[in-house]
Amino acid sequence: MSFSQYLQRNQKAILKEWFQSVVETYPEETAKFLKKEKDPFANPVGRSILEGIEGVFRQILEGLPSDDVLAFLDRIVRVRAVQDFTPAQAVGFMFALKDVVRSQTDKDGLTTQYAADLVGFDRTVDRAALMAFNIYMECRENLYQLRVDEIKNRTGRLLERANAIWESRRAEGGSREES
Repeated sequence: MSFSQYLQRNQKAILKEWFQSVVETYPEETAKFLKKEKDPFANPVGRSILEGIEGVFRQILEGLPSDDVLAFLDRIVRVRAVQDFTPAQAVGFMFALKDVVRSQTDKDGLTTQYAADLVGFDRTVDRAALMAFNIYMECRENLYQLRVDEIKNRTGRLLERANAIWESRRAEGGSREES
């Protein structure tokens, strides 16, 4: 059996373990909720993670042939970019996939047999991780730009108010002097 066939055959177990490892990066109470709540409306983050890793895994099995993987990575990374994750924590879920697959091949006693394939798999996961990092950085840049724009807007409104007050006082002072 080829390595690709092995991954496809064990996809369910790999995805389950990968989902667990991603969810465990959250605080304990959040992790419990993400694992238990199955309703996508009550648990949109958990749903995004699950759908994201499923799509990323499918794309990795195909060798990342297209930019379709970006949409799946975006589902996961966009959420993590606005949370209290460092860049390494935000995209580290990709590297966890390597550990999950190695764990699966170790359990089945196939790590030596698939050694060369695992090296190629690692390279593919690394490429996907770099894509995830780019998405993370773009999201963070957008967040910072929104913050800068908000500060500019607040400052502008404060200056407008200050000018209005100054003009009002000046007008009052001018009319007092005329009287």
